[in-house]
Amino acid sequence: MSLADGPSATMSVRVVPRSSKEGVAGFEGGVVKIRLNAPPVEGKANDALVRFLAKAVGVPRSRVTLVTGEKGRSKIVRVAGVTREELMAALGLYIPLTPPGGSTGGGPRSPRTGSR
Repeated sequence: MSLADGPSATMSVRVVPRSSKEGVAGFEGGVVKIRLNAPPVEGKANDALVRFLAKAVGVPRSRVTLVTGEKGRSKIVRVAGVTREELMAALGLYIPLTPPGGSTGGGPRSPRTGSR
């Protein structure tokens, strides 16, 4: 894939197969947790993940690729045609641009020096 192909987003996913409910279960430590009904056998959970993400984001399944993690629960997935912000928004997740505890330049100033 080249830049001429448009944007693409990559994300880390932790799959929970054989779940009673399918959907996004949260976001922690940079990893999106997704529950799937499919069992983790013969690639069924991987197929279910691709189908789930394609439907949630509104792209064809051919635009969702598994980069790593074919045989494990931890995976890296790439979705072509969307930015990371669009991908996270489609999954109902808000990811701040500044890491927790990071500075955005605001905040109280020191009374003596005027610096932060």
